[in-house]
Amino acid sequence: MGMLDSRVAIVTGAASGFGAEISRHYVAEGAKVVVADMNEQGAEAVAAELGDSAIAIKCDVSKSAEVNNLVAETIRQFGKVDIVVNNAGYTHKNRPLLEVDEATFDRMFDVNVKSIFLMTHAVVPEMRKNGKGVIINIGSVSGIRPRPGLVWYSASKAAANLMSKAMAVELGPDGIRVNAICPVMSPTGMIADFMGMPDTPENRSKFTGNIPLGRLATPTDIAKATVYLASDQADFITGIELPVDGGRAV
Repeated sequence: MGMLDSRVAIVTGAASGFGAEISRHYVAEGAKVVVADMNEQGAEAVAAELGDSAIAIKCDVSKSAEVNNLVAETIRQFGKVDIVVNNAGYTHKNRPLLEVDEATFDRMFDVNVKSIFLMTHAVVPEMRKNGKGVIINIGSVSGIRPRPGLVWYSASKAAANLMSKAMAVELGPDGIRVNAICPVMSPTGMIADFMGMPDTPENRSKFTGNIPLGRLATPTDIAKATVYLASDQADFITGIELPVDGGRAV
């Protein structure tokens, strides 16, 4: 028996990085997974790897029509939606705050913040019909303890963190749990942007120095936490910001 047997999950930003690994862990625990990403080819590759338990759907999470289609198509193919992981994310390069242009700011808030608004509108009516549901938003430890160079990114993740808590309070009576997972930096596709310098062992050491456990997060670290929060083992846990950060937020 898997921890997520018979559950249906949507994972956004799932063509690579955290989202791909979350999808793998969910399928391993018995879930059906919709691998959603703007990168259709990448999403299809992940879904193919996962076999009959997964399908890929192209989706720009900042566009309401595409998010609505994602949820409708999930219900058409799998019959319901039990779990949503809002994982898709975007960042500006690590740089002084005045050097981030308006278009980058807007795109980042569309992908990191507005996407949660759009997904909530699309999926909460379905979860209310079912009398239960789980929403997990991938925030960031930088939304708890910010540092220079990622001001606007940190602000967008602070919004994701707080929305999760506020949603949990309002949706609790509907049996819908909402939590945020807050990773520390991870060696995924955006690491050079987060560091603002080339991804070399020497440069990485500048960032691992303030992580008590002495390393960056891995996609597996995030996936394991996401399995737990989606499972019945966490059925009385809602409204938390869970740092998965090796102690960085302390």
